[in-house]
This record gives sequence, structure tokens and C-alpha cells, in this order.
Amino acid sequence: MIKMRLDNGQIEVVEDVMAEIYRKKTPLERLKIAFGLWRSARIQLFNCIKSLHPDWNERQIQQEVVRRISHGSI
Repeated sequence: MIKMRLDNGQIEVVEDVMAEIYRKKTPLERLKIAFGLWRSARIQLFNCIKSLHPDWNERQIQQEVVRRISHGSI
């Protein structure tokens, strides 16, 4: 049984078992995983903003997604 571990100051920590699995991946495999996570976060954020602002068009929603992901730097 794998137990979730929370450290002070962090929301989530990678389990030792998962860290070992990631270490065995090639750099390309790790990049693919990271891109998939980033793409998933973008889709979730898009859908969240869309539900909060049903009157916004797709361009407005995309602009807000970019603003939030870039922490307002764009």
C-alpha cells in the first residue's frame, strides 16, 4: 500500500516509487509526460474559466488562460 506523504510547505510530494519510475525514463519520455501534464492543466483551466464566464468568447478565454499561466507577464 502506497501512502501519500505531505511535507510542510508543499502541497504534494512525489512518492519514492514514482520518483524511481521517472528516473528510469528517457529525457524524451519525461518531456512527453511533462507536456501532457501541462496540456491537461491548460484544458482544465480553460474549462474552469469558461464556466465562470459563460459570456466570454473563445479568444477572451484563451487570453485569460495565457495571462494566468504566465502569471500576468504577457
